[in-house]
Amino acid sequence: MTDAVIERPEPRRKTISSPYIHKLQRRHFLLFDIAPIAGTAAAAAFLWVHPFGWTEGALLFGGWLLTGLGVTVGYHRLFTHRTFKTTPAVQAVLAVLGSMAGQGPVISWVALHRRHHEYSDREGDPHSPNLSESVLAGLVHSHFLWMRRHEYPNVVHYAPDLIRNKAVVKVARGYYWWVLLGLAVPTVIGGLVDLSWQGAVSGLLWGGLVRIFVLEHIVWAINSFLHLYGTKPYESRENSRNGGIFALVSLGESWHNNHHAFPESPSFGLDWYRLDPGFWLITALHRIGWAWDLKVPSDERRESRRIRSTS
Repeated sequence: MTDAVIERPEPRRKTISSPYIHKLQRRHFLLFDIAPIAGTAAAAAFLWVHPFGWTEGALLFGGWLLTGLGVTVGYHRLFTHRTFKTTPAVQAVLAVLGSMAGQGPVISWVALHRRHHEYSDREGDPHSPNLSESVLAGLVHSHFLWMRRHEYPNVVHYAPDLIRNKAVVKVARGYYWWVLLGLAVPTVIGGLVDLSWQGAVSGLLWGGLVRIFVLEHIVWAINSFLHLYGTKPYESRENSRNGGIFALVSLGESWHNNHHAFPESPSFGLDWYRLDPGFWLITALHRIGWAWDLKVPSDERRESRRIRSTS
């Protein structure tokens, strides 16, 4: 009698790489990373036709704020790190607003960011500035060029919880439509306010493409500059840094060392005097009963990870 051969299943692959996936990555890079640069240049040129006014300013600011909160509160703090719980309706709204930012479908974004935390500043990190031969090459790669082509994190491995969430899956599948909606809304508002095609074009440019451009580079700067420069009050195994001067414009994301030290925390600033608009929204939702199970670290846990001066 011969021994039975037991076939062991192959371990689940953490990343997927294929010509088709790289083709999709190049297309997304051109549509949502390069096109906003061209749109920003076009907006500057269009000032000769239609001056920048209150409508353009409101569309740019309002679009940046809403989609920025969709990224930091929705994509990042809720879906990636599960720092709080909320209602299905709030989940859907945050997922849609985050999608309008043009930074990728929610499930893909979450999988990429979870992989970043797993391998932060080590081989396998999709966008570390610390793995290149020079500082400049590292900054350019981590800020922008890494998106042209990279190993795609297996969402079955990195985001199984979101795959089971039918509402989130539905939003992710409609990603391109949400981006288009984010461009259409300021176009319509600009046209209606100005009652002209010039107003519609100006709304599209400033409330759409420039808004995407501005928010993208704010988020990308967290990946690049704040893994090289800034303060580091807490122990963390990677080179994450705080950039408090950018706290408001980044909606709290620039407290990056705080976040890497306590990724389960919905508060990135941690202290009330450290500006964190993303946490302000979560706090407001908590007060009206739409957010709960906020996992803010205790004073004891924070002190245990604080870097002590050796001088």
